[in-house]
Amino acid sequence: MLSVAGDLDHHTTPRLRAALDELTLAPGNGLVIDLSALKFCDSTGVSILIAAHQRAQEAGAALALAGLDPDLAHIFSIMGLDRLFSFYDTTEAALAALQ
Repeated sequence: MLSVAGDLDHHTTPRLRAALDELTLAPGNGLVIDLSALKFCDSTGVSILIAAHQRAQEAGAALALAGLDPDLAHIFSIMGLDRLFSFYDTTEAALAALQ
């Protein structure tokens, strides 16, 4: 599980990219990204989340996003990201879904 807090923008995405690069994803594995402390996400942040999804998909692993603020969830929905990602209210729910 990875947790993202504060802003996810062009200044902070390198840290998330580095954390994602350290993970080993394999078929049957799951990754939860906890966004419950995320306050702002720009297009660079969205791009890194999409890249994480693509990497998980290529590895045969599942990816779930948890705890997204309702306002950000609405924006993600407008962008159609609700068709790409699985969203869960809590990390516990996301972890359970990936079991």
